[in-house]
Amino acid sequence: MNTLFQKIVTVIKDPTIRKRILFTLGALVIFRLLSTIPIPGIDEASLQNLLAGNQFFGLLDIFSGGGISRLSIVMLGVGPYITASIIMQLLTMMFPSIKAMMQEEGEAGRAKLSQYSRLISIPLAALQAYGFLALLASQNVLPQLSGMELITNIFVITAGSVLLMWIGELISEFGIGNGVSLIIFAGIVAVLPTQVYQFIAAFNPADIPLYLIFLLVAVVVIVAVVVVTEAERPISVTYAKQVRGNKVYGGVSTYLPLRLNQAGVIPIIFALSILLFPQIITNFLSNSSNVMVSDIARWISEFLANPWFNGILYFLLVFVFTYFYTAVTFDPKMISENLQKGGAFIPGVRPGESTMNYLGKVVTRITLVGAFFLGAIAVLPLIMQGFTGNQTLAIGGTALLIVVSVVLDLLKKVDAQASMREY
Repeated sequence: MNTLFQKIVTVIKDPTIRKRILFTLGALVIFRLLSTIPIPGIDEASLQNLLAGNQFFGLLDIFSGGGISRLSIVMLGVGPYITASIIMQLLTMMFPSIKAMMQEEGEAGRAKLSQYSRLISIPLAALQAYGFLALLASQNVLPQLSGMELITNIFVITAGSVLLMWIGELISEFGIGNGVSLIIFAGIVAVLPTQVYQFIAAFNPADIPLYLIFLLVAVVVIVAVVVVTEAERPISVTYAKQVRGNKVYGGVSTYLPLRLNQAGVIPIIFALSILLFPQIITNFLSNSSNVMVSDIARWISEFLANPWFNGILYFLLVFVFTYFYTAVTFDPKMISENLQKGGAFIPGVRPGESTMNYLGKVVTRITLVGAFFLGAIAVLPLIMQGFTGNQTLAIGGTALLIVVSVVLDLLKKVDAQASMREY
């Protein structure tokens, strides 16, 4: 307790840490102000009906900090930049030349990769802006835009996304924590007062036992998310003794930490993208002048809108993408080679191919638990709303995973800054 108090005092007194925290808070305030500036010509009643009838648009609204519900100039949030980063990570694994550039050039290679992600995010933001505007116009949320009005709105929305990307990078450089994650975190937290107000407005004394059960489930789920987020499987590693001159090096034992959830929240973002894409297309085609096309699109749209079908498909996609992304980002062969080059080995396992197979088998087993848990947390709000029939009683989902991950990461970085100042 004394150590915690000392670290808090260090954080408050140290001018460098204080400046970083104030810079981060100021940047997040600017983001919230930008999210209140709407694009012109919105039919708010139609927009609220669209969001209320589609849970995944509601989830995207949480990601953008209410930007979609207001159709603000930053309605896309940092989504295009995240998508571009994921594309670059996949290309790094698919093309050996990009991977070699990363390994050989080190920090300079990572800087190039970040620059490519920024460039890719611009056309992605423009495409997403056009898709949203076309969909909203088809749902009568926006009036039919002329060519110049459409181009102007696309430009404004794209510029808003690029501005948020820049603010996020400034937070990473001059503030504390990962800027992009903190912007998503601020967007999620910003809608909490509205949800609390809706809960109070719908409060019914007869449902007090249900509220108590919900509170208990919420505490259990939050604790489980923290435990699984921090959980890791340690693999013992021993360094062989090496004699150089009169000194003996090595001979120490350490461990290789393999996280239970290697993929983070990336599989959920992938799954949401896959689920949203056909919904956007079918909603757009349902207003086609061709009767046959509009009827088929309307039937597919109604089928996709089924919450139970959505929930099952959502769970399966998250499960599959967890394995996929873990396989893309975790390379047992490279780790095995690095251990062998460093004179290290796993006790009881031969170096080289045997070590690679052993690591691959361990990761496959622990990813099964991580993928199942991630899928369960993703669909938990849909399950709870289905059983309770109350839209305000929902815990879990992407928002909870992101909030827990960001808070834990932020606490670690503040603690690291405080410890650095102490020494």
